[in-house]
Amino acid sequence: MEIKEIQNLIKFVARSGASEVRLETKDFKITIKTGSERGDMAEIQHMPVAAPIESVTQVVTPSQPAPAKVETPPAGGAEKSKYISIKSPIIGTFYRKSSPESPPFVKVGDRVAVGDTVCIIEAMKLFNEVESEVSGTIVEILVDDSSPVEFDQPLYLVDPS
Repeated sequence: MEIKEIQNLIKFVARSGASEVRLETKDFKITIKTGSERGDMAEIQHMPVAAPIESVTQVVTPSQPAPAKVETPPAGGAEKSKYISIKSPIIGTFYRKSSPESPPFVKVGDRVAVGDTVCIIEAMKLFNEVESEVSGTIVEILVDDSSPVEFDQPLYLVDPS
């Protein structure tokens, strides 16, 4: 199962309100639990079936989103509704550029097209490029560089016009 498929499964479970979802194939088992006895925590277990090893459990706790960084605020709150947000596909650390010496992938005012890399999110020592799913102009950057981000947290606001 690809990471994108696992992410989509987590999104589905979060939106459906289900308390537990189990998926088994000949290669692995995934159990996603929400609303467990430990409060409002989500528990994800991934166990390969072929190899007899201990189960791996990752507990993800909801937290407050990082403080917003406003480089050039859009005019008026009513106008924000016309913008589309680019959201984090995973939990990790947000980076606006590929290395400290490199320029940022995008800045406020830059045009982006579908498939353009807009940032990198580091998760478990893996650097994942985040690509834009919309075309338009970046109007606001919502997260500070090197900040932790949550799954589905808005990172950028894009004006599609």
